[in-house]
Amino acid sequence: MNDDPVLLLREDLRDFAGYSSARSEKRDGRVWLNANEAAWPSVADGEGAVRRYPDPQPAALRERLARLYGCEPQQLLAGRGSDEAIDLLVRALCRPGGDAIAITPPTFGMYAVCARLHGVRTIEAPLRDTPDGFSCDFAALADTVEREAVKLVFLCSPGNPSGSLLPLPQIAALARRLRGRALVVVDEAYIEFAEGASAVSLLGSERNIAVLRTLSKAHALAAARIGTVIADAGLIAALQRCQAPYPLPTPCVGLALRALAEVPLNTTKARTATAMSERERLAEALRGLPGVRRVYPSQANFLLVRFDDAQSAFDGLLDTGVVVRDVRAAPQLGDALRISLGTPEQNAAVIEVLSRIARRAGVAA
Repeated sequence: MNDDPVLLLREDLRDFAGYSSARSEKRDGRVWLNANEAAWPSVADGEGAVRRYPDPQPAALRERLARLYGCEPQQLLAGRGSDEAIDLLVRALCRPGGDAIAITPPTFGMYAVCARLHGVRTIEAPLRDTPDGFSCDFAALADTVEREAVKLVFLCSPGNPSGSLLPLPQIAALARRLRGRALVVVDEAYIEFAEGASAVSLLGSERNIAVLRTLSKAHALAAARIGTVIADAGLIAALQRCQAPYPLPTPCVGLALRALAEVPLNTTKARTATAMSERERLAEALRGLPGVRRVYPSQANFLLVRFDDAQSAFDGLLDTGVVVRDVRAAPQLGDALRISLGTPEQNAAVIEVLSRIARRAGVAA
């Protein structure tokens, strides 16, 4: 069986040349009159920093991201956050009205949203709620993919909202079983907070794996919208031809390059370590509170928490200005809230508010 992941593309897009923008034509010159840009800078941009269209894939950014993620620059495509990468994969690989994606709920909602927008079916293989946290039934998932016309399998690891880290050997085995049939996409938005290796390490042996990474979480650049898909170089080239032009605004690229310099990276590592320590402190405190049914183990920068009365916990936090994520509408999570990790002071405030709610509930009882 041919394991070239390019063959997983929609057949009508395999020879698609894409749009050739003025900036993608690599030419030397002094006077640039090829893109119909303004002749003078905007009065809001006196130095003219954003007068020109940006490079679609700036070499300096690709090189720094590749160094950070442990891959080659040609294996990487940057874009408008992981959301664009998800949309691009669905659009490029799945035939509307024919193919399907597979997801493992409870999971990140954008996989199904993108599929719906492109007329692609979503097949579910639910996670199992075990004493050790949520886990994936890889055998059942593979059976589901083989039974349906699934072209993309989305695995969120660490999971959102589950917080669970999926084992790399089982991801690799799934990819091997689905070779030539489907692309296994591992969304690692929270991997910096995990005590485990990235699935990027599997790309050398399993060509039908793609990994999503982002600068939105650990690197604190959520508004800059810098996400990355890492995969086989041939597939990356094909995806770039399907990407809308100019996906990376110049100011956002500048922010990313500054964040990926040595000193900021060291600061990010230190802050990530603090977040991981705070995660354990907050989890331990919540487990000791009356009214808290369960605090799930987490390898992300949040905790998934079940409550006897999730509405009272949500409202009580909101009354003090603390906003958490209500995930009760998600499958299997009818009594749960997702609480992001804040600063030590913010985490202490969460503990204090929930303790107060628990005391009031005890008095009322």
